[in-house]
Amino acid sequence: AEQAERYEEMVLFMQKLVLGNTPGGELNVEERNLLSVAYKNVIGSLRAAWRIVSSIEQKEEGRKNEDHVVLVKEYRSKVESELSDVCASILRLLDSNLVPLCLFR
Repeated sequence: AEQAERYEEMVLFMQKLVLGNTPGGELNVEERNLLSVAYKNVIGSLRAAWRIVSSIEQKEEGRKNEDHVVLVKEYRSKVESELSDVCASILRLLDSNLVPLCLFR
């Protein structure tokens, strides 16, 4: 998935790896790096999309084009929701599966 730059799928694979890991088993260096790369790229892509949409929103507000502003705001909200969901998913993985393993070492 990484080589094909399909980072959303990579996130799903890494989630399965973390959740399927045996209790007490921790990720090795390569697995930690893959987890980091997957989330970094998905989040980076969403952040870039948010910046572009926000820029378009500002331009449309400057043009007083209210019909477009409404559509762009809805789309920005959708991107924000996706970004929030991805961030929440890595935080859940950390809180429920990864950090507790580190605390007992």
